[in-house]
Amino acid sequence: MKITICIGSSCHIKGSRQVVEQLQSLVSEHGLTDKVELAGTFCIGKCQNGVNVIVDGETFSVTPEITQTFFEREVLARL
Repeated sequence: MKITICIGSSCHIKGSRQVVEQLQSLVSEHGLTDKVELAGTFCIGKCQNGVNVIVDGETFSVTPEITQTFFEREVLARL
């Protein structure tokens, strides 16, 4: 599974660094480093939606506050 996190300026201001760090930690904690690839990308053109995260081609708006819930619902549920 590939998870791509926008690190463009708008998403950076909205907390993309924290989202990346939390996702890295969650992937590691769950022993999924061989199943989940994390990648960064610059602007994907949906700046109004906050930190944009793409999982298997589907785009989500994620904040640092909901990253763990997002991980459980959208990542763990797909594995």
